[in-house]
Amino acid sequence: MLKVQVGKTEAVDSAYRRLMKKVVKGGVIAEVKRRKRFESRSDCKKRRKKATIRKERKRMGLPV
Repeated sequence: MLKVQVGKTEAVDSAYRRLMKKVVKGGVIAEVKRRKRFESRSDCKKRRKKATIRKERKRMGLPV
């Protein structure tokens, strides 16, 4: 669970902005989108394999 402490003199907008940064960095949005539909085991393996290939290509400096 993500928490953001709001200071006494801090604006709500800045606290909201910090919360949204944590949500994006934590991968919460991606997780919710992924869990919208059932994903079979084979689909899960395919997705992970694609992600691994993408990361490797990025690390090597090749176009993704």
